[in-house]
Amino acid sequence: MKAGRLKAILGLCATVAFQAAAQSNPRAPARPQTEAPSKAAAPPASLRTQSAPQNAVTVDGSEAMFTTMCALLAAGFESNVSADNWTAFRAQMRERLRQQQGPAVDAVRQFYRQHELRDPGATLSRYLWFGLVSGPAPAFQPILRRDELPPEVIALLGFSELLSSYYQEQKIGDLWRQVQPIYNREIQRLQEPLTQIVFTTTGYVREILEPYSVRKFTIVVEPLVGRITNVRNFGDRYALVLSGGDDVPQDVVRHAFLHFMLDPLPLMYPHVIAVKRPLYETAAKAPRLESDLKDDFPSYFAECMVRAVELRMKRMSPGEREAALGRNDADGYVLVRPLVTALASFETSEPSMKRYFPDLIRSIDEKAEAKRIVAIQFASADAAQADNAAAEAVARPKKVLPTTVPNDAEVIAALTEGERQIATKNSRAAEASFKKVLIKYPDQSRAWFGLGVVAYMDHDAARAKEVFGRLTTGEHAATGDPRVLAWSHVYLARIYDYEGNSSVAKTEYESALAVQGGPEEARQAAQKELATDANDKQVARP
Repeated sequence: MKAGRLKAILGLCATVAFQAAAQSNPRAPARPQTEAPSKAAAPPASLRTQSAPQNAVTVDGSEAMFTTMCALLAAGFESNVSADNWTAFRAQMRERLRQQQGPAVDAVRQFYRQHELRDPGATLSRYLWFGLVSGPAPAFQPILRRDELPPEVIALLGFSELLSSYYQEQKIGDLWRQVQPIYNREIQRLQEPLTQIVFTTTGYVREILEPYSVRKFTIVVEPLVGRITNVRNFGDRYALVLSGGDDVPQDVVRHAFLHFMLDPLPLMYPHVIAVKRPLYETAAKAPRLESDLKDDFPSYFAECMVRAVELRMKRMSPGEREAALGRNDADGYVLVRPLVTALASFETSEPSMKRYFPDLIRSIDEKAEAKRIVAIQFASADAAQADNAAAEAVARPKKVLPTTVPNDAEVIAALTEGERQIATKNSRAAEASFKKVLIKYPDQSRAWFGLGVVAYMDHDAARAKEVFGRLTTGEHAATGDPRVLAWSHVYLARIYDYEGNSSVAKTEYESALAVQGGPEEARQAAQKELATDANDKQVARP
């Protein structure tokens, strides 16, 4: 459904540590200005057929999700549940769908019985996952490769073909068009609170949402799901399924959007958060800590970060904040408290969260926190309490970029200090930190990369080419660290571009794009420069 698509491009410009020196690039684009949010126009009465521009944040309906829910209700899901508290639309649709007849309906009902789980919530979860990763009608083929599919979707193997037959037999496309006014009203109702959440959140972390980034945050409006709020993320795609209605679960939406903004940070700086891992190992013993966080340190750190930002953004009395911090400690989220304290300094600083994150983490005194955590009495599992997050089902990303950083606290500290000095443009201090690492580990690729950036900052092109060349070719190439390898190609390309050797620069940008597992920021930088070069050539043509 194209009607009601909400554009949200808000906040401030963001960069990453490896891009700190890029301001020296003569072709670097000017810093974009903050954009004010604009209200979306009222949706037209009928669906638009032309393609809408891609945006990072959208609220919309989904024909695939609608068809999936129709098939689920037709098969008998929640047939024994009272509809007294349902909306009139949902109750009427269930009765209509239960009366459907035909070979395709029979096949769907048989499939449902064969795959029904004892827990209705788990059954619904499978089909919600299916609806989220399904492509357009009438084929409903997954938009992801098989190795990227959530386990819940793999468990429904063969359902795409059944749903396609059901869609055509029961003319669900016509039904979908008939219900558009209902869905459009719910979409319009969500737009204002979502815009406010995006505006305040991106403003707090001082980031801008790139409209054409591969990372997407989508709210799918589906009244047939009911009052349950479902949060999902698969890779770089985050999605909420909301039933609509007057009460928008703003806390749940904000929590999910903060995950969308903050989840990448622990993965971008694995060597920075590694120093705090002993604190996590103690917290992982908490009975009420979510099971999937007990063996996933980056996701645990992201969850604590999200909770800390929520507490800073909420208007709370000191007593209310202390009570919330106590609950987080008891549940095992012990890093929330020091992060809340550290965020006070971030709020008075200038860099975006992506650039400030290493300093934020370094400010946590792990020795003092270790003593504090030992004294915490973790709550027992049977003391669990229901809250808004109880309705969430989150598949946390476990995509950790490979790294060659050794498990050596002294070296990790020197590397992070060097990168901090790069961010402050203190090339001499940064060089000293990286050389300290190389004395102990002569082939440490991240330290060599730091020296290359130092040379780049000092406009020493010959030295920079020598270092980045070492990291991209030959026996010392950073093949084990895709982040270093990709950025080394980008920096080499920028140097060759500045020297007027555009053909070699193009080859280096293309090499950056070819690095398997390289960071998205490096890919975007390479793509932007290649596009700029292509546009320049078009303008130059007679």
